[in-house]
Amino acid sequence: MKLLFKFLLGLFVYTSTFAVICAVIIFWRAKEEFVAPGPHQEMVTLSIPKGAGIGGVSEILRYHGVLENTPEMILFKNMGRLTGQHKNLKAGEYEIPPKASMKQVLRLLEDGKAIQRRFTVREGLTSYEIVRMINAVDGLSGDITAVPLEGSLLPETYDYQKGDTRQKALARMEEGMTQTILTACDILLEEIADTPFTAKMNMACGPAPKPLKNVRDVLTLASIVEKETAVPSERARVAGVFFNRLNKGIALQTDPTVIYALTLGKHKNDGKGPLGRRLLRKDLSVESPYNTYKYPGLPPGPIANPGRAAIEAVINPETHSYIYFVADGSGGHAFAKTLKEHNANVTKWRKIRKNQLK
Repeated sequence: MKLLFKFLLGLFVYTSTFAVICAVIIFWRAKEEFVAPGPHQEMVTLSIPKGAGIGGVSEILRYHGVLENTPEMILFKNMGRLTGQHKNLKAGEYEIPPKASMKQVLRLLEDGKAIQRRFTVREGLTSYEIVRMINAVDGLSGDITAVPLEGSLLPETYDYQKGDTRQKALARMEEGMTQTILTACDILLEEIADTPFTAKMNMACGPAPKPLKNVRDVLTLASIVEKETAVPSERARVAGVFFNRLNKGIALQTDPTVIYALTLGKHKNDGKGPLGRRLLRKDLSVESPYNTYKYPGLPPGPIANPGRAAIEAVINPETHSYIYFVADGSGGHAFAKTLKEHNANVTKWRKIRKNQLK
């Protein structure tokens, strides 16, 4: 009996030791595989969707050749769970370097070092121009066929992921403008969440100086200020000029509104300006409610999509006595309180422009 007990005890010890040795060997081998170079020889671009668990991630990696077979998928999942990294994998579009190991891939997905795709919409573009630009952005899907309301899109830099729809990008721009203009006009967003932008434009804008009454007026004047100056420090001063004109009943007489009357926002893009030529004197007599040389007051609506700074300038214009302004040759403008001063500034500008054209 004692002999049998010793035999069984020896067998148990031997078997346990063998099992432990096997486990150590398997673990060591798994660790080597985990840090070994991957099978892919070139950069791999792939997308991890939101909500994908580590199992789904491993399937995506195998589909793209980052993992070679089922055992590698199992190892990737187990090591991810063992390290706790499986809880922190982030969605996004990634570039997996050639021969990246499983360990490196897990770290990349955990850190969220996704490809940063973005596009920038500059201030002062018309809705037509913005649609044309977004339809050309690489990586977005679908096409935009309907041009949104002028002034309803916020110029900004927007991040996106490959496969996002262009309509989604446009919706984000409209939401951005909605939040910006309604906040500036002190209108509570939550009370009008489902109100169309066309209706929002008719809402009273309390902070706006007279004679502006509603959101439409603020956006309209802000779009004119945006088109008239690209100098940040001038925006509030230019806005003040237009307020002085409006309050005195003087026509705004601003060229960008005439250009909009001629193009309705469908500007040319050939490097020769929105008309494809210079604005001519005869253009100033075009029959259109947007022609501020012919009709005093504001045009019917925005002539472009203004940025935050132009909107802020209209809400808080500079107080002064200037009635006129003209280019000064430095990128800015010369301001004048009287027609005599203005004519002198115009003469200076014409001399500068003549020298520039030589």
